[in-house]
Amino acid sequence: MIHADLSEREAGWREQLWTRQIDDGRFEVACLPFFSYGICYRDVVTIDSNHLVSAVVQKSGHRTLRVALIADHQDRDRLHELLHGKVAETDLPHEWLQGTYLAVDLAPGADPAHLVAVLEPPAQVNALHWEIDS
Repeated sequence: MIHADLSEREAGWREQLWTRQIDDGRFEVACLPFFSYGICYRDVVTIDSNHLVSAVVQKSGHRTLRVALIADHQDRDRLHELLHGKVAETDLPHEWLQGTYLAVDLAPGADPAHLVAVLEPPAQVNALHWEIDS
């Protein structure tokens, strides 16, 4: 396990990343990062002496679709259930954090259009925010 430094957003913040060690200085990301921009599943990273990501040295071609449900929105629970079902239909690997954050792995060639079509209407009424990171 290593960490990505998120202190540019909030002092002391870090994201824990599960990895597979390739050799002494390189690690393959084995999870779906929720908050670490520019780091995706199967990317290869290096770390510093504090076990913090220092660089992405090889991109995997995977992308991460991230969704943040607005916690106090009246439709949050309904949206969670809807999104959970839609993502399960796609068979794309995904993870939920605290029931409000969703990360979906988009392998090379994966088309997120079906999910984007589901995300756009609630995004337009500020019930959620979404993005795709590579």
